[in-house]
Amino acid sequence: MAERTVVHLLRHGEVFNPEGVLYGRLPGYYLSDLGKQMAVRAADALADSDVTLVVSSPMERAQQTAAPVAERHELPVEIDPDLIEADNVFEGKRVSVGDGVLKQPRTWKHLYNPFRPSWGEPYAEVAERMHRAIGAAREKARGHEAVLVSHQLPVWIARLAAEERRLWHDPRSRQCTLASLTSLAYDGDDLVAITYTEPSRDLLAKASKVAGA
Repeated sequence: MAERTVVHLLRHGEVFNPEGVLYGRLPGYYLSDLGKQMAVRAADALADSDVTLVVSSPMERAQQTAAPVAERHELPVEIDPDLIEADNVFEGKRVSVGDGVLKQPRTWKHLYNPFRPSWGEPYAEVAERMHRAIGAAREKARGHEAVLVSHQLPVWIARLAAEERRLWHDPRSRQCTLASLTSLAYDGDDLVAITYTEPSRDLLAKASKVAGA
């Protein structure tokens, strides 16, 4: 029997974002009170798991989400730049349909290729760096479980790549809610299962509908 290793991809919790902007990689965006509750929910969901490694994106909201998980297992929070949010030209702007930056003709030049996508970091590059992060965590936690805290797009792209599906997609179709867990199970180096859970499902109705990351 090969060693079984599980790498959990945890999306961060809700962020305090009263301006309603796409905050992306901007510093200074922290979890809301509800987001902190979501982080604790994730820690509760992983409390009985054999977690030996917790790694976070460099963004504050991800580190805050990682903290309760790490504390529960008496581990430090390590940082991996490969887990960072995807770059986006609309960072810092409102992107709501009808009243945001997408209504402005001068921004349409960034929307010509949804398959790459033309408005930000190519999906293939996101997939490559997430693959590196997952591979490194699998090696360090071999025979145990690791938790990687990242953002919606990187987590979703990692899942599409793991399932050998096309990377371009409709953002509205992403199965990656706030503080959700996308768990990759390996026997040795072979991926054998992908599961998805939402420890904060009952809290989602209270969450802001503003696009985050």
